[in-house]
Amino acid sequence: QYHGWTYTLDGHLRGVPRFDRSELFDKKDFGLVELQIETWNGFIFVRLDKSKEKLQSLVQGIAEQIAPVQLERMKFYRRAYYDVACNWKVYVDNYLEGYHLPFVHPELTSLLDYQNYKTEAFEHYSVQVTELSGTDNIYSNQKGLAFYYHLFPNFMLNILPGRLQTNLVIPISHDRCRIIFDYYYEHPDAKKAEADIAFSDLVQFEDIEICEHVQKGLESKAYDQGRFSPEMENAVYAFQSWLKKTYAKAVRK
Repeated sequence: QYHGWTYTLDGHLRGVPRFDRSELFDKKDFGLVELQIETWNGFIFVRLDKSKEKLQSLVQGIAEQIAPVQLERMKFYRRAYYDVACNWKVYVDNYLEGYHLPFVHPELTSLLDYQNYKTEAFEHYSVQVTELSGTDNIYSNQKGLAFYYHLFPNFMLNILPGRLQTNLVIPISHDRCRIIFDYYYEHPDAKKAEADIAFSDLVQFEDIEICEHVQKGLESKAYDQGRFSPEMENAVYAFQSWLKKTYAKAVRK
């Protein structure tokens, strides 16, 4: 609309005002960019590159792991935004380990069976899984499994019985990111949903505080390097390994 260029419904450039006398100009070279779109469990995924790898191979095994939970049965309830003063990778690193839970999230830790907290990394995603403690809490003595999935590079699925929360981590600058939270419920109940969201909000602000401290530490001249916990931070190691491979591939292009 800017200069009146028009396109066919399949993306080819059709009309170009005042270009009839331009040399070395072929409308075939200026069509719209074609995107790959695939769906999985009610979600729509868009890919910019022309990879031949199918979405199903990236999420293989998740539906079986969370059964009998069916994500497509969840109904959207609300969206929330958080702006965080840290690099997006700092936020993802923090998400990927339960090492910090007893020290940063005491209320969340009380809801989970922390002693049996397990983390596993697969080819394109990782998962943290544990049982709910079943104690008196906002989930009404509910038992079952809590799953925390990270799909590389920046999408999370937080799955509890009857509830799904997704996180999308958007880079803003080298030291800022925005987190988009979407809440879904199998049987939406306003009172329970609001309690769940308020609790999640508390946990999120605890994470924001620690992530912003980490960002300051990374920018310190005193910082050199650290060590991963083999037991608790294997998903962080997997994420950073995937990053290195992706960056190396981009440089080769």
